[in-house]
Amino acid sequence: MTHIRPGLCSVTFRTLAPEQVIELAVGAGLEAIEWGGDVHVPAGDAAKASAVARATADAGLAVASYGSYFRAGSDESLTPVLDSAEALGADRVRIWAGNVGSEAAHEEERSAVVARLRSAAEEAERRGIKLALEFHSGTLADTAPSTLKLLAEVGSPALSTYWQPTVAASVDVVLEEYRALAAHTTAAHIFSWWPTQERLPLRSRHSLWTRFFAEVRSAATAPRDALLEFVPGDDPTILASEARALREYIAGSA
Repeated sequence: MTHIRPGLCSVTFRTLAPEQVIELAVGAGLEAIEWGGDVHVPAGDAAKASAVARATADAGLAVASYGSYFRAGSDESLTPVLDSAEALGADRVRIWAGNVGSEAAHEEERSAVVARLRSAAEEAERRGIKLALEFHSGTLADTAPSTLKLLAEVGSPALSTYWQPTVAASVDVVLEEYRALAAHTTAAHIFSWWPTQERLPLRSRHSLWTRFFAEVRSAATAPRDALLEFVPGDDPTILASEARALREYIAGSA
C-alpha cells in the first residue's frame, strides 16, 4: 500500500502563528502541513516562506503543499505564488478553477479558465512545481465530470486535483466522485461537515471515512497526503483526537 501522509492545513488555525501550528501538528503526531497563502505564508513574501520552511523542517515535518488562492481566469499573476512555494520547498500548489460554478459558466468563461490553467501549469512546470485544483463549489472543479473535463482540456501532467467530500452529499455519492477522480487525485482534504456546513468530529461520519480509506488502500494509486481541514469550533485542543482518528482511518484500524 502507498504510504499516505496524515497532515494538517494551516488554515484550520488561521488565528495562530506558524510556530503554534507546527507545535500542534507535532503534538498530534502528524507528518506534514499544507501552508495557506492567505495568512501564514503570503504570496510573494519569500523571506516569510523560507522562515516557515526552516521551522517546519526543524520540527521534523514535511511541507505537503502551498495552499494558494490563485484563481485561474482572473488577471492575477501566478509568479508571486510560485516564488513563495519555491521558498517554502513546496512541490505542489493548490489553485482554484475560476469563480463560477460549472453549471453557471458560459463557454467563454470556461475557455478563459482552461487557457489560464494551461499557461499556469507551463509556468509552474518550468520551476519544478506542480499544480492541483481545489475540488470545490463555485468553481469549474465543482463536480467530478466537470473536473475531469477540465483536466483533459488543459492536458498537462503538471495539473492534478484535490478531492474532498461534497457538502451535503451522501456517502455513496461522495465515494462515486472520488472513484471518478482517483487517478488524478494527489491530496485529500479531510473533514466531517454534516448535514450542511456543521463542523463535526471525523468519527461522526465513520462510514464515510472507513469506506473511503478502505478504497484508497486497495487502489493502485493513492493521494500522497490526507490533510485535516478545519476542526469543530476551530478548537486547537481537538486536533490531537482528530489526528488520532485520521491515522487510524488511514491504517484501517478505526
